[in-house]
Amino acid sequence: MFRFSDFVGNAATVVHLRRAIASGRLPSSILLSGPAGSGKYTLSLLLTMSLLCENQPREAHADGDLADFCGHCRNCTRIAEAMDLPAMVDAAVAAREELRETDKKETRVLIQTHPDVLILPPDPPQLLVKLGQVRTLIHSIYSLPGEAKSRVYLFPSAAFMKEAANSLLKVLEEPPAYAHIILMAEHPGELLPTIRSRCAPVRLGALSAAEIEELLATRKPEVKPAQRALIARLAQGAAGKALSFDLESYLTARGDAMILLRSAVLDADHTDLFKTTETYRAGADGQQKTQAMLAALAGLLEDLLLLRSGVPDRIRNVDMRRDLDTLSDSVTFEWLENALRGMDQVISGMRRNLLRSLSLDAFAESMSSGRR
Repeated sequence: MFRFSDFVGNAATVVHLRRAIASGRLPSSILLSGPAGSGKYTLSLLLTMSLLCENQPREAHADGDLADFCGHCRNCTRIAEAMDLPAMVDAAVAAREELRETDKKETRVLIQTHPDVLILPPDPPQLLVKLGQVRTLIHSIYSLPGEAKSRVYLFPSAAFMKEAANSLLKVLEEPPAYAHIILMAEHPGELLPTIRSRCAPVRLGALSAAEIEELLATRKPEVKPAQRALIARLAQGAAGKALSFDLESYLTARGDAMILLRSAVLDADHTDLFKTTETYRAGADGQQKTQAMLAALAGLLEDLLLLRSGVPDRIRNVDMRRDLDTLSDSVTFEWLENALRGMDQVISGMRRNLLRSLSLDAFAESMSSGRR
């Protein structure tokens, strides 16, 4: 079972939260923010286990006792079952698909492995927290806990429908003393100011590249040093993202992105580009492939911007420094701005189901015409 000792980084923040639980002063509503993969959901579950653990162990610390959990009581084991959230959401969506059409529309995705802990993930396919989910929270939150001393509600995403956000605001104004609500967000600005003002802000900062490399060396010793250095940069300080990073898939997507970039910046002949974009077909697989390539392309464009700005030590794709130097000598800030704007148009076109290969070809051609 994952423990506090396994949680990497942000030690002072974790100690502060554990001390607040031990002293009975944990705020009723918390906004836990930090980059994707920084461990927001994992930390939220660890805190939940500390709150509800039947044995309530404490760890001695220079600044006072810290809350912990035993890991083997009935409360701890049931809460820990929710650690693999993506798998549980997939199972809930699959179960919903088995319902009658009329019931599907009324059924929202909710994860509950303990009767006093409710997890409200963004509901597929729109991936938004919906009104029906918040109504379920409202229906239960004013009832006393059934098996523990507290009720805990976790929102792994800050992507709310407007009506859902407004309904949650009413609860945040006067939450019951026994209830705790933890909202998670990459950026606090994703939430309404009125919601933010009613939550205690807690920020998980990014880890340094050196810390990420050390983590990978410990947890994934099979990863070679050069690969660790690259992943550490690409993970952008997020431990979870680094540990789950699919480097092979990323390098494939980045290879296609480099073909597009070279075609736009250096090559008059677009033969290689056309061969590549022909593979970007319709369907879910094609969409995923296009999204991965565009994400890699965005990172490359940001690296070019950093090189043009004179801060090469901050680039992510450190293994491609020579190629990026060559490209950066051939572009301007204006070109980079137009390229990023063109990417937005490609993404918009994908939402309208435009042919991906044609969209990418047109994007590359527009970048070619705008180079100096």
